[in-house]
Amino acid sequence: MQRDRPQVALRQVGAPLAERDGWSENYRLMHDDPVPADAVHDHDDDARLQQPRQAPAGKSARTAGGILVALGALALKFKGALLALSSLKWLVFAPKLALTFGSMFISIYFYALFFGWKFGIVLVAMLAVHELGHYVTYRNVGIPASLPTFIPGFGAFVASPMATDPAINAFAAIMGPVFGIAAAAICWGFGLSTGENFWIAAAYFGFFINLINLIPAMPLDGGRVAGAIDGRIWLVGAVLVAAGVLVWQPRSIFTWVIVILVLLSSVPRGIAAFRGYVDPVMQIVSVRQRAGLAVAYFVLLGIAGLCAAATKLDPSQLSLHA
Repeated sequence: MQRDRPQVALRQVGAPLAERDGWSENYRLMHDDPVPADAVHDHDDDARLQQPRQAPAGKSARTAGGILVALGALALKFKGALLALSSLKWLVFAPKLALTFGSMFISIYFYALFFGWKFGIVLVAMLAVHELGHYVTYRNVGIPASLPTFIPGFGAFVASPMATDPAINAFAAIMGPVFGIAAAAICWGFGLSTGENFWIAAAYFGFFINLINLIPAMPLDGGRVAGAIDGRIWLVGAVLVAAGVLVWQPRSIFTWVIVILVLLSSVPRGIAAFRGYVDPVMQIVSVRQRAGLAVAYFVLLGIAGLCAAATKLDPSQLSLHA
């Protein structure tokens, strides 16, 4: 008995059977054979199976977004690295530091050969404080100055261009001895409080070396200050240096080099000043400023001399290696 076609469609799972050919269809329905699972499909299913599988749109968007975020983070890190490298001033500053500290260590070693390591370190430290007085003053008025460079046996120096205002040049010159005398005073006070002659001897060296530096002769600090007051004082400074070398017994190659530099720098300039030539970069025009600078200079010169005399020890009391 043949079932009705609508009843067959209701008992089947999935879509109704499609008409293929009449004989095979009637034969299958008359014998009521089971329908294989893979035979229940239509043309739309075949078309879907033949199409390539596509990834969900949301997943693709998330993948692309992750790649963009990763690239953005990498770009930010690269940019940050470039900014860090461009802002690292130590790339330019490192050679200057190497010159300063390298020459400092060489000077310490040089002085330690004669006076011991302890005194060599203290001596170079006081030279550094003296030069920092120049450095800080120049920097505060906007003039670029180099860090101190040390020359064993000769001291140290700070390189900087001359200001157009001679008062600034004179002020920067006198601040070196001011800082140096202050450092020597600290050593003196520490020596008095502890009773150690080593620090008294260090104070004497600080006062004495700044006293020598205040001699009104070029290229010493005192020479720059004297030139701001009156250039004719340079001749007086040259005479003082020459007389000091003749009286001072411990002469060396360093002493003679300093004397030659002083004579070559001071004598021609002093003669030119006597002839009426005034260096506009050196001498201060204002009479009041020159008078105030002269008072400060001679007072500082007197303090350095008196303190050097007060801290001078008998050689039997002196032990630099303590």
